[in-house]
Amino acid sequence: MKLLKTVLVNFLLIAIVLYLMVWLAASLLSGYTRHGQSLTLPNLKGLKIDDAESILRQKHLRYIITDTVFFENMPKLAVVEQNPIPNSKVKEGRIIYLSINSDAIATVKMPNLINSSLRYAETVLAGMGLVVGTVTPKPDIAQNAVLDQLWRGQSIQPNTKIPRGASIDLVVGDGSGGSLVPMPDLKGLTLLDATNVLQSSLLQLGRVIYEGPVNDSSSATIKRQNPPYRENASLKGGEMIDVILSVP
Repeated sequence: MKLLKTVLVNFLLIAIVLYLMVWLAASLLSGYTRHGQSLTLPNLKGLKIDDAESILRQKHLRYIITDTVFFENMPKLAVVEQNPIPNSKVKEGRIIYLSINSDAIATVKMPNLINSSLRYAETVLAGMGLVVGTVTPKPDIAQNAVLDQLWRGQSIQPNTKIPRGASIDLVVGDGSGGSLVPMPDLKGLTLLDATNVLQSSLLQLGRVIYEGPVNDSSSATIKRQNPPYRENASLKGGEMIDVILSVP
């Protein structure tokens, strides 16, 4: 009887120990599996990497920079992309993969677009990360053919290094080269007005000459033009007209 009582007591003690061990293990496992699941990943896009790092550290998250890209319209060293995406549920200690904007200016070589079609030029510029700026028509027999390529108002030679994202202006033929247009009378016009008249007439401004002292060129008006104006006279589209100005 005494032996049976001893066995029962030992069995009870073992059962209690096992119960406590199972309960402790379950508690630890439950705490581990719930650990960090309530974390919502914030939107880091557009933040400087230092600011993003501070936010991730506060949430006990880690990060790795996987790629460096260049966008002219974004701050340098700003987060461009993140993985997982914003508002994802993540655990503490999770690694967040980031792409950031380079702090160096990316450059590309200017392609040669002269004599190519406008559509081809647009495709090439887009593929190189460049932007099509102003497209200006110019009298020429080759319609929509690129006659000149400009950056910041100046013709740019092929292979010149320029910033990626730069805006390239194009001068293209309008298909009217060689056709006759009426000669305009520019006498009495300012240089700005005369330039607008010439452009609408498919003609070009040639030499600009000032007679006498000119303190304010905007008040100068055209006294003569070359070729001289003749009623009912015509010129070939694209021809130049020189102007002589003076202040009244």
